[in-house]
Amino acid sequence: MKLILGSGSPRRLELLAQLGLSPDDVRPPEIDETPLKGELPRPYCVRIAREKAAAVTADADDTVLCADTTVAVGRRILGKPENEAEAAEFLRLMSGRRHKVITAVAVKRGDRLWERDVVTAVRMKRLSEDEIAGYLSTGDWQGKAGGYGIQGPAGALIPWIQGSFTAVVGLPLSETANLLRAAGHPIWKGTP
Repeated sequence: MKLILGSGSPRRLELLAQLGLSPDDVRPPEIDETPLKGELPRPYCVRIAREKAAAVTADADDTVLCADTTVAVGRRILGKPENEAEAAEFLRLMSGRRHKVITAVAVKRGDRLWERDVVTAVRMKRLSEDEIAGYLSTGDWQGKAGGYGIQGPAGALIPWIQGSFTAVVGLPLSETANLLRAAGHPIWKGTP
């Protein structure tokens, strides 16, 4: 029984290590992550995690773990910014407001699928243009949903969250551990 991580995220690898797990293989799937017309953030995130799991080729007794993290301001989905200007736009939109971070996890083994999504409310402090420019200059916004990573320099911009910190980073540990156990995959080196 192998554990296959269907993600190229270094943060997800680090979070899995907290469960005593190191994947036997890392296979980031190639799927179209474009939201459907009128698709709301939470169903979008769940759909993408499910599609990622379906796209990863694995043997019947392998466990495939995939996840998707989406940042939402109201009904608007903030994906990974394509450039610094879009990252700045996202930061201005979230400045002084609450937004939601949704992380959906899908675990596949054979033809069975276990799923869970976690919604965390996050408040970003009111940002000055100097703070936005300073954060953007770190480059930490690149490749991150919403244009920020709470575990890095942007942590200084987030005074409050309600929910799962690890879900905001990219993989809710409690829920992921429960899904892996349900699929029959041990965590912490041998605990059922």
